[in-house]
Amino acid sequence: MTNAWMVRAGRGGIYSEDFEEKGVAAFGSSQLGDFTQYTSTERLRAEYIKVYGNDKPAATANVVAMILKFRDQIAAGDYIVSYNPETRNYLLGVDQGEYQYQPGTVGDYPNLRRVEWLGKVSRDQLPQKAKNSLGSTLTLFSLNQETIEAFLTIFEGRTVTPSEEEVAETETTQLKDETVAQSHELIKDKVAALLPEDMEELVAAILRAMGFNAKVSPKGPDRGVDVIASPDGLGLTQPRIKAEVKHRDGAMGAPAIRGFIGTLREGDSGLFVSTGGFSREARYEADRSTFTLTLVDLDDLADLIVSHYDNFDLEGRALVPLVRIYWPVD
Repeated sequence: MTNAWMVRAGRGGIYSEDFEEKGVAAFGSSQLGDFTQYTSTERLRAEYIKVYGNDKPAATANVVAMILKFRDQIAAGDYIVSYNPETRNYLLGVDQGEYQYQPGTVGDYPNLRRVEWLGKVSRDQLPQKAKNSLGSTLTLFSLNQETIEAFLTIFEGRTVTPSEEEVAETETTQLKDETVAQSHELIKDKVAALLPEDMEELVAAILRAMGFNAKVSPKGPDRGVDVIASPDGLGLTQPRIKAEVKHRDGAMGAPAIRGFIGTLREGDSGLFVSTGGFSREARYEADRSTFTLTLVDLDDLADLIVSHYDNFDLEGRALVPLVRIYWPVD
């Protein structure tokens, strides 16, 4: 039986195109250097804690386990799967050999495995059971035989025949998914129709709903900072968040991200909101930033609204009025 692995291409699939174009699957933890230098699990774990800290021991254990799987357990001939959430396509390929350390090949992911990519499979083609098994947020995890068989069946042009139980489950899940997807798009429509000034107020409302004291910067030369937030509202306590809000068509490029990074100072965390999205180069630039920097596009903004809407103040609710929809528990 051939093993199969999911290897995620960075946050939001940022490196998906690099995976495909360069024939690799890649892993981060770049500050650890070449993984082959660690001759024992204990040494690897100690170095990881030294570099990244150990605030969450369980998370540390997960990362160490994934590094060892990527370096040692994946073998030539194993199936490799990676996902691009933007296109909703999975890459399906076959591992070609040993682990390699090659900085500069894929952004800040210097740890590589060569992969012969066979092609793509749309998430929409997969049976519900396979979709459920792919839901883990881990960077790397093994796939069961049933899931990889579903990939191969679709890739080879054969029809996946679900069971009667799965058909019923799929119909219910599809109805729920369609309802959620439709509401998500309608929320995006509401947000897209806001004026630029209202968009700044919306970002401030989201941050307030998350527990921060947030305010929109006074009009004028804001030097790239539209919203300022902190626990005390004065910026004297951390995290001190500076947000830039761009409400326009067209993706933000790397120069805009570099300009915003230039406004950040020690103790600042950056939030760049662009309803037009971000170019791949812009995401690379944010990933390389020495400051904590989060990019938020229109999809992310809609998710944040839904996640924190219960805590929205009256001003926030007035900008995007929503009602709750209840769904029966299985």
